[in-house]
Amino acid sequence: MLLGQSPPSSTYNEIGDGLPFFQGKVDFRRLHPVPRVWCTDGRKFAESGDILISVRAPVGDVNVATEHCGIGRGLAAVRPGPDSDPWFLYFALLHTKPTLEAMATGSTFASVNRSTLKDLDIPFFDRLTQIAIGRFLHSLIHQIEQEDQAVDTAASLKRAAMRSLFTKGLRGEPQKETEIGPVPESWNVIKLGTLGRIGNGSTPKKANSAYWTDGTYPWLTSAKVYDREVAQADQFVTMRALSECHLPRVQPGAVLIAITGQGKTLGHCAVLRIEATLNQHLAYVALDQSRMDSVFLRGYIETQYNYLRQVGAGGGSTKGALTCGFLRDLPVPVPPMNEQREIVTILDAIDRKIDLHRRKRVVLEQFFETLLHKLMTGEIRIAALDLSALQLAHDSSLELNRTDAK
Repeated sequence: MLLGQSPPSSTYNEIGDGLPFFQGKVDFRRLHPVPRVWCTDGRKFAESGDILISVRAPVGDVNVATEHCGIGRGLAAVRPGPDSDPWFLYFALLHTKPTLEAMATGSTFASVNRSTLKDLDIPFFDRLTQIAIGRFLHSLIHQIEQEDQAVDTAASLKRAAMRSLFTKGLRGEPQKETEIGPVPESWNVIKLGTLGRIGNGSTPKKANSAYWTDGTYPWLTSAKVYDREVAQADQFVTMRALSECHLPRVQPGAVLIAITGQGKTLGHCAVLRIEATLNQHLAYVALDQSRMDSVFLRGYIETQYNYLRQVGAGGGSTKGALTCGFLRDLPVPVPPMNEQREIVTILDAIDRKIDLHRRKRVVLEQFFETLLHKLMTGEIRIAALDLSALQLAHDSSLELNRTDAK
């Protein structure tokens, strides 16, 4: 076992000079790390096949090195011995993550030291059982990775389709230049504010129980835009809050846009499928549905995410904010309604495919977590599983396919 050490930052680079240098979980993927930084003066090194374990917040995450590389003080390298199957050791360490987290110390950054790692108890079986468990769990992880790749492939397809659909349309028409770039000749480009009412909400005083206790009216925060289709709320306000705090009653079909937000929330959007109100971090566009399809608008706004982030970072009432005034003046393409609906049908089909693979991945991940625990604790013997467990996971995925087809 080897604890990492960080060389001077002046020896780091992002152009591939020197050895890959891994500093912590930020470099980890599902099984193997991906280099972001290289180093010309490494101090501690791991070899291909070594298990890298995070020893500083967060503690306990593991990956397997695929090449000779440098490791910083956020990592330790564990080299499998002659009595340990490498993949079994990887999964055994993954299983003990909660134990290692509980052993971490430090008021600012939780961490573990060499003696803590050395004294860590991990599951252990005879060599043949280790090999069988390692191979079985690795094959299950491989299935999960296939679903990861399927999601990424479908998402790339969607991005390419959106670039084409929102600039060329579906009719093979000649294009014209507009303020948003080329669009088909029959399309209009108009300000979003002319297509419906735009506004935002507010947050009733949390200290006033009359606004919150036994509330029944859905109240949404900007985090809900990640749902893309908002069909339920996590928080509720009273009817008194609606009237006294001048909260808008937003009807189904409106498009919600995060106009402020930490991380990547700003600029995300969703279609509202219930009647609800919202806080000040969300804007709503109550569309004239005879002129603009809600899902079409959501799709177009998704193509403008980077632009909206740039605007939010450089303007608005506060840093990292958009405004309702900006949204009212935002130019958007307006194809004929029948073409809008055809474009929506194409995007919906791709979205269903992405969602299917995500749901299959969730099934497999839950299955993996259950089997990892049961195998490492001896609750299930690997000899009793054979390939039936993997077949069960495959059958669960097929059931998702059948459900989606319906």
